[in-house]
Amino acid sequence: MILHVEELYKSSAESLNVMESSQVKSWGSLKASLCDKFMLHMASCIQITSKLHFHSKIINNQMVLQFLRSAGYSYKREDPLRSELTVLKTLNFRINIHSPFAYVEMLLEVLENNGCSLPLKDVHNMCVMVMDLVYLLRTPMYEALLKASVDVSTPTSLQRSKFLSVKEDQMFLGTGVISASTFIVNHDAWNQVTNHPKS
Repeated sequence: MILHVEELYKSSAESLNVMESSQVKSWGSLKASLCDKFMLHMASCIQITSKLHFHSKIINNQMVLQFLRSAGYSYKREDPLRSELTVLKTLNFRINIHSPFAYVEMLLEVLENNGCSLPLKDVHNMCVMVMDLVYLLRTPMYEALLKASVDVSTPTSLQRSKFLSVKEDQMFLGTGVISASTFIVNHDAWNQVTNHPKS
């Protein structure tokens, strides 16, 4: 929303140099339009976020419309879609920031949907702590992993460059964090997670 307001103001301010008096009125009407659509854009942000986190069956356009109408707004069916496009264009369609924790949450959701009987809330909480530890010990951890994988105490620069793809693999780190967290939370059920069918 901040980016959208800045974008609107910037386009208005640029025109201000050309036609001062008429543009002031234009900025006023832009502000009024923005206020009218604020709730719609906020609902679109929530809807886009839910789609990124696999809840699109929960929050769909119909539900967004119902929510807005219950709040006293009267939008048409196409308005939520237009609003989503406005939000995405404002963000230059760069909304999916990859991090190992995004993979952790996605994989835990897959486990839950596949009927894993582990207490995944406990596993999730442990994943947060393990991820903190991983970031504190990232360099020595990857150094030990590299040495173990090449079976030498001083890896060559070629071995290090080949290992770079492992260091940058966020999914690999996410699965490692889940495995370690499951092992800590419930050692006996560790195999249930590591051998879980992929579907």
